[in-house]
Amino acid sequence: MNAPGGSLLIAENLHKAYGPTAALAGAEFSIHPGEVVAVMGPSGSGKSTLLHCLAGIVTPDSGSIRYDGRELATMNDAQRSQLRRSEFGFVFQFGQLVPELTCVENVALPLRLNGTPRKQAERTALGWMERLEVDDLGRKRPGEVSGGQGQRVAVARSLVTGPRVVFADEPTGALDSLNGERVMELLTEAARSANTAVVLVTHEARVAAYSDREIVVRDGKSRDMERAI
Repeated sequence: MNAPGGSLLIAENLHKAYGPTAALAGAEFSIHPGEVVAVMGPSGSGKSTLLHCLAGIVTPDSGSIRYDGRELATMNDAQRSQLRRSEFGFVFQFGQLVPELTCVENVALPLRLNGTPRKQAERTALGWMERLEVDDLGRKRPGEVSGGQGQRVAVARSLVTGPRVVFADEPTGALDSLNGERVMELLTEAARSANTAVVLVTHEARVAAYSDREIVVRDGKSRDMERAI
């Protein structure tokens, strides 16, 4: 793969199998700072496995993943965990907010885990919640807000540490189209303003339309729709 210069995250010739089933069979990927790249493909195509490998959650059987010039495969578990806490953000299909915490406590949680004092963490969290138009929900718990509101809280949480890459796995999959579009508008707008790259896994064309570029994964192989991979 001839990755473009200035790429923040580059994957080459990734292979990953679960028993006899090949999830990835030579997949490749690259993304620049501030770029939104949609990873598309049918169910079972390998797109979520690709995201998990890029995020250092799953280790590929072979291939290379370089983040900011560093090879993920040579990092130990503690180093990869630190990377996920400080430089990566995550948005999942169902938000995965902690039900016992208020919304502002949920957004502040990644900062608190990194040792930020509570008042400072919650002040930063409220700033991001305001950008995502949910700052009025700070003292409510996740069970007291709508699905669209909860997902915007989850997006704020993914951005609160100032990550360089956000991994969004079907972030609108549990929402109706109107709420889904608002979440995508706010996510991409906030990420671009912070020069944060977004790896967006989706099977919906209307969601992929918010990206700068699309990569299609099929049978564990990837194809860049803008340039040949």
